[in-house]
Amino acid sequence: MAADEMQTLAAAMNPYAKLSGGIEFMEHKRPFLLGLIGGVGAGKSTVLSFLEKHYHFHVIQTDLTARRLLEPGEAAYEKVVSLLGPGVLGPDGSIDRTAMAGMIFKDPTKRQAVNAITHPLTWKAVMEEAYACKKCPVVIETALPSKEFRDKCDEMWYLYTSEENRISRLMESRGYSLEKSMAIMESQASDEEFRALADAVIDNNHSQECTAAQVRELLHGREGIDT
Repeated sequence: MAADEMQTLAAAMNPYAKLSGGIEFMEHKRPFLLGLIGGVGAGKSTVLSFLEKHYHFHVIQTDLTARRLLEPGEAAYEKVVSLLGPGVLGPDGSIDRTAMAGMIFKDPTKRQAVNAITHPLTWKAVMEEAYACKKCPVVIETALPSKEFRDKCDEMWYLYTSEENRISRLMESRGYSLEKSMAIMESQASDEEFRALADAVIDNNHSQECTAAQVRELLHGREGIDT
């Protein structure tokens, strides 16, 4: 759903980290925190699975967190329904994500209003989950990076995949049209913007083993990471 650049975490210098929207939480001691960024179709899920299986990372996906918060009874549900009206609801009373996307995709004002509701709540939930992990490293995946998020991470990796390969994957795996794939990609951060935030770039244009070898190299000898 979300495709604009998130206005998310505000920098936190002392024990409290303050998110946009005025929400505060205590920054506890925690293990290694990795940010994984890259555009839609870059193959981030494959890298997340590798990190979870081979290095015992706790995986957090911001899009899945955002989806959960839109469910009935969750923090964003009532606010989004109030904003967009009953037409955004499906027969079962849940938010119809396809209907919502149709409402906000071509209306920047509504899209910004929805983002203003969902983004602070999403990042609050994401960071609380990350800081709750005491005994394993954490990886947070997002297609919507920011400097504020980068500053929260010990390290940031950018998963680079060419536009051609990303479009091919989206059309094959998700059934997206070329037009939809291009529209989503154009609304996200550019390659230059991703690279500017990254400590390391992983080339995911080749085999899964090639990508895995790059991950192993980046984590080799790192303290606190099980191998």
